[in-house]
Amino acid sequence: MTATASPPPALISFRDTAKHFPGPDGGFTALGGVGFDVADGEFTVLVGPSGCGKSTLLGIAAGLVEPTGGEVLVDGRPVRGPGPERGVVFQQYALFPWLTVRKNVEFGLRTAGVSRAERRRRAEHFIGLVGLSDFADALPKTLSGGMKQRCAIARAYAADPRILLMDEPFGALDSLTRAQLQEQLLLTWERERRTVLFVTHDVDEAVFLATRVIVMAARPGRVHRTVDIRLPYPRTGATRLSPEFTALRTEVWRAVHEQQHTSPLSTAPLES
Repeated sequence: MTATASPPPALISFRDTAKHFPGPDGGFTALGGVGFDVADGEFTVLVGPSGCGKSTLLGIAAGLVEPTGGEVLVDGRPVRGPGPERGVVFQQYALFPWLTVRKNVEFGLRTAGVSRAERRRRAEHFIGLVGLSDFADALPKTLSGGMKQRCAIARAYAADPRILLMDEPFGALDSLTRAQLQEQLLLTWERERRTVLFVTHDVDEAVFLATRVIVMAARPGRVHRTVDIRLPYPRTGATRLSPEFTALRTEVWRAVHEQQHTSPLSTAPLES
């Protein structure tokens, strides 16, 4: 009898994680008890209708938002705030305009007391990995939006986190640049194999990137459905044209569409 391989250990665990935002009319509940695990080395993508709490959940994992119920564990320990094992990449590039690409990538290492030689080595490695070697001495104002985001990703990787938390990092880019950066991100992920939790509203992006897609239900946010994405890596433009991709895209889109039409109307501010 063949032994069954044990599943990879959970690196991130959401345990009945909830978030209520107070307000004059009682406020609103953004997350109504979310529970799932993210395995070490997995690329998990969250999708769902506007207001389902995707970004709030990511903020809790990052330690930037405090839950009002439940908890999040990273490597078995409760999240109590930001930590060096978690790198965060937002839609806004958040680069220092007066620093070059290299100095931006080195910034976190410098504040952590990493030696000048090691800072330089790590920065050069990750700048090259995201294809910016020719722009290492350029200022952000001379870069395109896609190049700025690649710099932000290199900076996150250079700090050597075990986990990357990415909140719609390609949302402000045109479709061609977005597709190119998706492929670049996957190449980097395959080489470095960090654990990624990625938020997007784009179903095609979710299916293209993920090992697993989690579809969030309408407010209060919770897990509606999980879809395993069994598409081989590396993924390229040809992947997007395959019948397997189309079938998975349709499955995820239908799950999101179901929730879009059951989302309650509210005058409370929406959380993505």
